[in-house]
Amino acid sequence: MRIGVLTGGGDSPGLNAVLRAIARRGERTFGDEIFGFLDGWSGLIDDRSILLDIERCRGILPRGGTIIGTSRVQPFATPDGVHRVQATMQRHRIDALVCIGGEGTLSATSEMFDIGFPVVGVPKTIDNDIGGTEMTFGFETAVQIATDAIDRLHTTAESHHRVMVVEVMGRHAGHIATWAGLAGGATVTLVPEEPFVIEDVCKRILRRHGGGRFASIVVVAEGAEPVPGTIGVPERTVDEFGHVRLGGIGNVIAQEIEARTGIETRLTILGHVQRGGTPTAFDRVISSWFGTAAVDAVHDGAFGQMVAWENGRVVRVPIADAVRNLKRVSPELLDVARTFFG
Repeated sequence: MRIGVLTGGGDSPGLNAVLRAIARRGERTFGDEIFGFLDGWSGLIDDRSILLDIERCRGILPRGGTIIGTSRVQPFATPDGVHRVQATMQRHRIDALVCIGGEGTLSATSEMFDIGFPVVGVPKTIDNDIGGTEMTFGFETAVQIATDAIDRLHTTAESHHRVMVVEVMGRHAGHIATWAGLAGGATVTLVPEEPFVIEDVCKRILRRHGGGRFASIVVVAEGAEPVPGTIGVPERTVDEFGHVRLGGIGNVIAQEIEARTGIETRLTILGHVQRGGTPTAFDRVISSWFGTAAVDAVHDGAFGQMVAWENGRVVRVPIADAVRNLKRVSPELLDVARTFFG
């Protein structure tokens, strides 16, 4: 078979491991030809691709990013995009398409399946918020990066008797913040799932410092919001793809904490460092498993399905079901996190 593959949306550690696995499974097991379309759906729309054979994929397992590039371009949002994708697939005699991406990429993939395209999905996001799968690759790496940063901030906070606010990624769900906050011993963790009251945050900090502890770490997801009317937040704008531009809530929280407690407070925004660099061993393994499972799904004719992690194994779920609702942090885990607040 001739299989096309694309990586869409934000980059995530483990993408190259998926590509390597697809190339190896396809070429060695089935004798397939794998074509990597460049820069997400854009490569299919504009007909830009490279041959992804075993030789080209050598050495990319530990490498971050994606060797075929990515973008947030979508066929349904591009003039004549669907017809151009179809023309590219026909020109290269592509039998099936493996789409690796998050909510946006997989939503488009589901729509393409609905109109007859032979597609298989692979879930990818450091936010770990795609439904239908217990884990997405890149998430563990992002959590480890955030935890390492928190560990380092503890020592400088203690040296200067400061509060450190750490802003991490998490647009609609606070998985990274919750896991890193727990692993890093944060004083408070703020997530999109639960609007916060800044006065409560300050009380916890004052209680901690009054008890003889002279440093605090506050972890905040970029999508965290205060209870309406409690504090002012910057007006949010949207980008060209309709996504709300986030970031800045950490700065608001840091200013409020210092003003209300009188304790010197500093902000660290981890930003895109969470996406970059070498994936952890777990993310390399799950990425490799996802890649091989995606090729198997193609050969089984399991189109419209997404490979997913469930109870320590890879299964298939309908893409439409996976993107119907975002997966948020469970109330049970948030309750565990609250045990360690203050």
